[in-house]
Amino acid sequence: MKRQGRVRAIGVVALAASLLAACGGDDPATEDPTRNAEADTVTLSISANAITGGKNAAEADWITDYVIPEFTALMEEDGVDVEVTFEPSGVDDEDYKTRLALDLRSGEGADIFTLDGIWVGEFAEAGYIAPLDDVVGDAAADWDGWEQIPEAVQQNAMFEDATYGVPAGGDGRVIYFNKELFAEAGLPEDWQPTSWEEILDAGRALQSVEGVIPLQINAGTAMGEATTMQGALPLLVGAGAQIWEDGTWQGGSEQMIQVLEFYADVYGNGLGDPLLQQEAQGRDQSFAAFAEGRVGMLIEGDYFWRSVVHPEIGINPMPNRDEVVGWAKIPAIEPGAGINGQDFVSMSGGGGRFINPNTEFPQQAWELLAFMNSAEATEALLGGEARITQREDVNATVLADDPMLSYIAEEVLPLTAYRPGLAIYPQVSVALQEATAAVVSGTSPEEAAAAYQAAVEDIVGDTGDIAS
Repeated sequence: MKRQGRVRAIGVVALAASLLAACGGDDPATEDPTRNAEADTVTLSISANAITGGKNAAEADWITDYVIPEFTALMEEDGVDVEVTFEPSGVDDEDYKTRLALDLRSGEGADIFTLDGIWVGEFAEAGYIAPLDDVVGDAAADWDGWEQIPEAVQQNAMFEDATYGVPAGGDGRVIYFNKELFAEAGLPEDWQPTSWEEILDAGRALQSVEGVIPLQINAGTAMGEATTMQGALPLLVGAGAQIWEDGTWQGGSEQMIQVLEFYADVYGNGLGDPLLQQEAQGRDQSFAAFAEGRVGMLIEGDYFWRSVVHPEIGINPMPNRDEVVGWAKIPAIEPGAGINGQDFVSMSGGGGRFINPNTEFPQQAWELLAFMNSAEATEALLGGEARITQREDVNATVLADDPMLSYIAEEVLPLTAYRPGLAIYPQVSVALQEATAAVVSGTSPEEAAAAYQAAVEDIVGDTGDIAS
């Protein structure tokens, strides 16, 4: 079934109309992007949902103690007197998003601000952000930093093939596995499945090891967005489809049925624990079970490696992590069947930094944004921590002693995909979580896919296409 029209949430339409009314119909992005380029006195501001001593404190300290003084000194060498201020915030992400939207709608707000990648499309459709080419002209396209950011990672700050900002950081999903349990099950230490069937085969082999959950793949609504990002979406792109692409939402299609069939194979045949998916803290329980050697395979992001099972600072530390934990790329349903004809797939999250289209100093704002994403500034933000960044040159340096994070940076990020940054995506995500929950509870994949299709039709209404 298809419904014609452009995907757009009612709330976004209303906000876009308010923006046009407030600006008198003028689009600031159509102004000369070189305005005030020769100014020798400049004022700029940076906004982020970060505050010293509170939320994202490291980012706040980096902006205050590194970015502002270093950039000010750099511009002074060129004879430009720049005053940069920081507007901190430490609130819930949705509150930050609302405040930012209100500022931009009224033509105000900081010159540079952070934005979650999942909001990019919504803000772009509302007119709150504009493509960098429109805001700063050729300066953005000429930046040599793009050569260090993989094209797949750049997608996190893009919408409908236009680049709106510069992505900040990156992550990726893989299959973690316990090498000791694999050895007991007769599986290789260097395991790398090339199809979904090979994952299931490994799960069947692990059933021979007493007391072990062969595979944890998040399902159901209790695990929220973790179900979507660590389970359903990696499988969907592995089946060759995106949840949203070119104005069309994925409904109860053949690819969606394939995703739900995989869940049925796992939870209908004892390869996963269906009760765990219904627990309020089920994801945390799965982390603990893996750390205790009771889960054979678990699909997660690099957060799991560096923050959950880290031997020293992990939530569920594994003293023998480096010896016991293995990792593998998530395969397509079969070789070459993933999106873009890929053999392996992943999903990534994260955010980026964007320039306010209403800035008085677009060229200087771009210089500041480029500086914030330079190799030196990116490495300074890490503060010695091994963490994946958006830049390949920085990753090569800071991840040199961490083979797992290097693996994600080098092997996974170039083939990753992202969620659509549209206002109704969270509702579609919940519908997808409900479909997986239904299958875990015994509903057939076909019935669950049909119910998901109906839910998406209700969400999208007459404003979007649905592939079925």
